[in-house]
Amino acid sequence: MPAVEIRPNVYWIGVNDRTTDLFEGLWPITQEGVSYNTYLINDEKKAVVDLVKGLKTDEFFDHIAEIVPVPEIDYVIINHMEPDHTGVLRTFRKIAPKATILGSAKTKNLLASFYGITENVRAVEDGEMLSLGQKTLQFFSTPLIHWPETMMTYDTSEHILFSCDAFGGYGALRGAIFDDECTDLNFYQKEALRYYVNIVANFSKAVLRAIEKLTNVPVEIIAPSHGLIWRKNPQLIVDLYKKWAEYAGGPAEPEITLIYGSMYGNTETMMNAVARGISRVGIPLEIFDVARTHVSYILPALWSRAGVMVGAPTYEGKMFPLMAQVLEMAALKRIANKKVAYFGSYGWSGGALKNLSAIVEPVKWELVDSFEFVGKPTDEELRKGEEFGARFAELIKAGS
Repeated sequence: MPAVEIRPNVYWIGVNDRTTDLFEGLWPITQEGVSYNTYLINDEKKAVVDLVKGLKTDEFFDHIAEIVPVPEIDYVIINHMEPDHTGVLRTFRKIAPKATILGSAKTKNLLASFYGITENVRAVEDGEMLSLGQKTLQFFSTPLIHWPETMMTYDTSEHILFSCDAFGGYGALRGAIFDDECTDLNFYQKEALRYYVNIVANFSKAVLRAIEKLTNVPVEIIAPSHGLIWRKNPQLIVDLYKKWAEYAGGPAEPEITLIYGSMYGNTETMMNAVARGISRVGIPLEIFDVARTHVSYILPALWSRAGVMVGAPTYEGKMFPLMAQVLEMAALKRIANKKVAYFGSYGWSGGALKNLSAIVEPVKWELVDSFEFVGKPTDEELRKGEEFGARFAELIKAGS
């Protein structure tokens, strides 16, 4: 994609990544891809805001050269040090050695650690202004979104907030870079939620602090480091992030996520009965097989829903290992304060239920019900399983 003008003399010069399989080496993006958004302000002084991962260096520098010779760049603004934002930095320094690198005080320290860069680097203060000529930039400290050094850059003349990881999402850009040009906004909203829970959820308090801090800043365009640029309705992505952040400490949606694993089909058979019972009550239900679905896709459902139904057999006296991994990742991401019910098959002894309790207790999941059976469920047990599912659904529906 060529450079795209966002506002007069402000350009998107990012790149799409459709070849990386795992974001951060962990989260799958094989089908969705991701964009690395970076921006050029062409004024009397010329500034690049954020950089890109070091896999499409030529394309990135070609975008800059469409507008201005790369050696004429005066400032490189580092909102966030993570390598998907800074991977081309050493190459940039060689091509444009006169450019001053700007970032927070902690960014200055990390530049030395990551890239050995210490010269021509300046730390900016929270609220500090930088005149480029006709345009003025302002820097806002927004730590822990999602590293301690993170900040945002604001174009005071065009009312553009370069928000870095905040308000971003997975999903390569499909020709359209703006929300009002996008024909599948639901895809980007869904991928924004997955990105939020995978990457940002641990720092939800920091997200809410940043939103509050920027309440009185007149933002007309939100330009994040990943995903769509929001110019028609920037408040939409802010409201979504606020809602998702509030799930960390407040009530989630009165809905259920059913996660299950099955070794020989016995727990899966019961899962179908439990799901019938939940559906009978008429509340939204999403079902995931933990053996066949990467945890990246499960976490958003756990984050946003109040109820979790866990179905898994006992395996060598403990929880089915792939289920335990999902629950442990949910705990790592601080998905807290859920109501959970458990069902599962066992052979000569149980143990999964005890293991479940140990995993979720630190994040204050309330185990409200359980139902275990030996081997293959009988018709009577399947009937009880359906009632078990309905009973849990009624509890979640009532919000009690």
